[in-house]
Amino acid sequence: MNSPPPQQHAVPISTPGLESQQLQSREQEDREEESHRLLPSSASPSSESALIKSGENIADDEEAAYESREKILIEDFELDSPTCSTVPPFSFKKLWLFTGPGFLMSIAFLDPGNLEGDLQAGAIAGYSLLWLLMWATAMGLLIQLLSARIGVATGRHLAELCREEYPFWAGIVLWIMAELALIGADIQEVIGSAIAIQILSRGFLPLWAGVLITASDCFVFLLLENYGVRKLEAVFAVLISTMALSFAWMFADAKPNKTELLIGLLIPKLSSRTIRQAVGVVGCVIMPHNVFLHSALVQSRQVDPKKKGQVQEAINYYSIECTAALLVSFMINLFVTAVFAKGFYGTKQANSIGLVNAGQYLEEKYGGGFFPILYIWGIGLLAAGQSSTITGTYAGQFIMGGFLNLRLKKSLRALITRSCAIIPTIIVALVFNKSESSLDVLNEWLNVLQSVQIPFALIPLLTLVSKEQVMGVFKIGPTLQRAAWTVAALVIVINGYLLFHFFLSEVDGFLFGLFVSVWTAAYVAFVMYLISHSNSEIWDWLSRFVPNIFASSGN
Repeated sequence: MNSPPPQQHAVPISTPGLESQQLQSREQEDREEESHRLLPSSASPSSESALIKSGENIADDEEAAYESREKILIEDFELDSPTCSTVPPFSFKKLWLFTGPGFLMSIAFLDPGNLEGDLQAGAIAGYSLLWLLMWATAMGLLIQLLSARIGVATGRHLAELCREEYPFWAGIVLWIMAELALIGADIQEVIGSAIAIQILSRGFLPLWAGVLITASDCFVFLLLENYGVRKLEAVFAVLISTMALSFAWMFADAKPNKTELLIGLLIPKLSSRTIRQAVGVVGCVIMPHNVFLHSALVQSRQVDPKKKGQVQEAINYYSIECTAALLVSFMINLFVTAVFAKGFYGTKQANSIGLVNAGQYLEEKYGGGFFPILYIWGIGLLAAGQSSTITGTYAGQFIMGGFLNLRLKKSLRALITRSCAIIPTIIVALVFNKSESSLDVLNEWLNVLQSVQIPFALIPLLTLVSKEQVMGVFKIGPTLQRAAWTVAALVIVINGYLLFHFFLSEVDGFLFGLFVSVWTAAYVAFVMYLISHSNSEIWDWLSRFVPNIFASSGN
């Protein structure tokens, strides 16, 4: 179609005043309309480029983990063609540029809830559960590697993919469950920080004051975000280093028995007396919000999902970085477990020790010295609480934005996310600040709250990472699928055991029992729906061996 160029209809620029500006604006609109009208139906290179840009603009209207300007450019990144799958040689420089997301993710393995699980495992079971801590961390590593893989290969995070994969009602249920898990974790983290502030102030500041101080981390987070991703990652590196140094110092002061420690690491041992602590060790490793978080954090680097070489290279570097980060977290958890195993295993205090009174018991056991162990514990606990609350705010942004496709300013989303956790936490601090036992009861219920949410993060992750329509050539193979589903099944069953025993001891009364039964039936039905939607081998197995239950179920 040979239409005259739109410039021929232009009014001379010399037209004075407002009329000239209006005519120029109309001329610009005419040009845009003409270009759309002249766009050929067959895809020429130029039109293809235009369509791609148009698609990018549409994608920009959706919620994204990071804006393009926020992403870190990887120097000398492999600029391969979309069909090329070659990966260049290993580079320490590139590994350094990819280092960061895994360490932010690893903070969930070091939050106050995990530290409480560590100290109770050490005090009650001694060194005997260290092997389980090691293998539980390895299981957590596998899940987090899959989370990073799906984020890099698709260019989208798990919450966004769930919104597209599942019906609207199922997506809303998954979002509510993720938010509940996040709030439960955040309450533990904020109270852990408040306890640390109480320790460091020698009891001058009450728990609720520590909660309010910890709430201010939201504004610190917003300030750090303005300085870029690398500055934020550097602050977390300082916090992790503070934890590592504090708990390593405690480990050196306590002088645990190295022979018993190695035996505990290498020889599996489990007794009926320590089963509850064993379940707690495994249950603390998989944090539902952390699975969502890691898939978003890896998008802070500029990786083109259409270029296979870039994707594979990014996956390789993130795998190394994630492994190193969880190795550090494992060592910190080991230090805490060993210190309390050396000091309290077999003592009368073992069954009563918790996060609230741990500092007091440490001071009584190990005394003062050049730098009292009570303050070392307080500093490490404060670093754990502050870092985990900030990553909780981060995770909340991605979860809310991804599931609901909200295009809000990050500052507004952070305030909303922080308010959802801080308001119930302040109420909890005021209500449960009466005794140590009441806080222990609260902690048990929060652990239950997070445990029941685990399937709603693991099953969608394994479903999506196994789908060729989602992952393309980067979908996981049959062997890795079986290993991942085995880990997921183990974690779900172990947490199910914990929940069963907890409700067995807590449920009292007909109405409460009826409520728990109805809720359990709905919970199991939704978990079965998610498994059936995955079309995985585990669903085939369940359908084959339990036909009376699943014969009438559809995908």
